[in-house]
Amino acid sequence: MTKTVKSSAAPVGRRGLLIGAGVAGATAVVAGKLSAVAPAATEVSAAGAALADTQSGYRLTAHVQRYYQTTKV
Repeated sequence: MTKTVKSSAAPVGRRGLLIGAGVAGATAVVAGKLSAVAPAATEVSAAGAALADTQSGYRLTAHVQRYYQTTKV
């Protein structure tokens, strides 16, 4: 009797391709979301500069701006 040996190279290649396509798609979505957030950071820094000029107590520093970025959803 001869045994039939199945080659697993083809399904692994297809799986790798599908996984790679999924990862690339997810990366594109995340990059799109992050690029939409970037203009908001510019608005925050401009507002912070105006606020720092008018008030002497509160300063919107880079550290505070970084904290505000981490709290956005």
